[in-house]
Amino acid sequence: MMLITCPHCGPRGHTEFTYGGDAAVKRPDPATVSDADWASYIYLRDNPKGPHVELWQHHAGCRAWIKVARDTLTHEIKGTSVATAKLGADGKVAP
Repeated sequence: MMLITCPHCGPRGHTEFTYGGDAAVKRPDPATVSDADWASYIYLRDNPKGPHVELWQHHAGCRAWIKVARDTLTHEIKGTSVATAKLGADGKVAP
């Protein structure tokens, strides 16, 4: 079982979390973006191989959104942080 360490609740099984997508993708303003760019934001995603920073929600715990640095090949968790922190793919929080 993959363990994810919630910054608020500690280590928990991955079944307590819901995957929320790539942490680097920024939501465009729907009032000013073109239909093509909006469709791109909604439907097109990279499928990275290796270290990656993702958003997860602790739905069965504190319900907080967190960032998880995870290797998509091995599922090794390099580190976690609160969603507002700058988390690198190496699992280290940037100042």
